[in-house]
Amino acid sequence: MTAAAYIRVSTADQKSNSQRREISRWLKAHGFVPEDVVWFEDIETGRHLDRTGLHALNAAIFRGEVKTVVIWKLDRLARSLRDGINTLCDWVDGGVRVVSVTQQLDLSGTTGKIVASVLLGLAEIELANIRERQKAGIDAAKCRGAYKGRKKGTFKASPARAQKLKAQGLRSSEIMQALGIRSRSTLSKYLQTPVNR
Repeated sequence: MTAAAYIRVSTADQKSNSQRREISRWLKAHGFVPEDVVWFEDIETGRHLDRTGLHALNAAIFRGEVKTVVIWKLDRLARSLRDGINTLCDWVDGGVRVVSVTQQLDLSGTTGKIVASVLLGLAEIELANIRERQKAGIDAAKCRGAYKGRKKGTFKASPARAQKLKAQGLRSSEIMQALGIRSRSTLSKYLQTPVNR
């Protein structure tokens, strides 16, 4: 393997066909043959740190098997500026070429890191705007009496996932970030909730 293609969609009902098509077109145009490319895919929100495909890609990079990583867009790596920059810096510092096909970016060296930080920052701003619009919509629905909130006894995230991350050795702060949990008391409830395994 000399190249890796990484694609991600946030939910199972989203399709990755357009990402795969654009990346395949770039790979072919730049002389990569299918036998030299391994595809890594996740169906997971970019806010979660525990992504099987991304972990496998990082492992392949660590083993020295990947020299080029091709992605559809930088926000496929992470929706958090810090997580995205950390990932890109690790890759670029290790001599890995990172290409974002739709943004027409070939990231390498210091300049690549700076450009990536700006674009990931914009992705984080976009996510914050989405959250603000969602909150405004919920507030408006509450005023109309149409919003009832989450039913008692249900969870925003998966207790099983929280327990899995804990078993993998992640710290409480990392689990909270991965699941979008804001308080340690909520995390404690998740970790104490019986789950079917």
